[in-house]
Amino acid sequence: MNVIRTILNSRSNKGESFFSSIQKIIGFKPKKISHYQRAFIHRSLHKKDKFGNDLNFERLEFLGDAMLSAVIAAYLFNEVPSGDEGYLTKMRSKVVSRKHLNELGKDLNLIRFVQTNISQDQFGVNIHGNLFESLIGAIYLDRGYKYCEKFIQERVIEPYVDIGKLEGKVISYKSLLIEWCQKEKKEFSYEVYEDTGKDEVKHFAVKLWIDKNVVSKARATSKKKAEEKASKRAYYAFQDRF
Repeated sequence: MNVIRTILNSRSNKGESFFSSIQKIIGFKPKKISHYQRAFIHRSLHKKDKFGNDLNFERLEFLGDAMLSAVIAAYLFNEVPSGDEGYLTKMRSKVVSRKHLNELGKDLNLIRFVQTNISQDQFGVNIHGNLFESLIGAIYLDRGYKYCEKFIQERVIEPYVDIGKLEGKVISYKSLLIEWCQKEKKEFSYEVYEDTGKDEVKHFAVKLWIDKNVVSKARATSKKKAEEKASKRAYYAFQDRF
């Protein structure tokens, strides 16, 4: 009996710990904790609901992404009345960039709640941002738009959204460089060449050509990252022209 009681108590305490942790993160009391539990179920568990539908955080991630985008869009619309559609779209993209969402998820240490059958070492870096979005989706299901807006206001807008700083923030150096080359009618290309590094993890090496000249080189663990790094170096080399 004592063993059974101990097991039951430990399960109860674990549930209370999750409840109190979530309450502390979102800033209000959850009504239906099951929404938040689902927000951290990884697909590797292959869980199903009673209707046979997949039970993991991916659908909540989709919902949270839409809610976050809507709240940020409304904030920018009201905050910058002179901004046109293109300006508002770019500013929103800077706030909800994958890099920023990953930072938000890391700051809250959301990965500690994940239920999974695989090692967390196998997760990509985007897991942090995905969990942040799924948490927002859970808040929407549990308490509706107003509480969702309150959470985003307190966790995203107030501490991180500075219009002046955002205007000067670059999300993608590659996009910026391509836009500049097209505007200035310059030929450009990214060339992947053989990487001779001794790293344990495979790296990709990239040369950036502009008007038949190599203007920068970079290497990274993916072709996309190497191109972005080469673009950033080229941006700083030509900064006075941008």
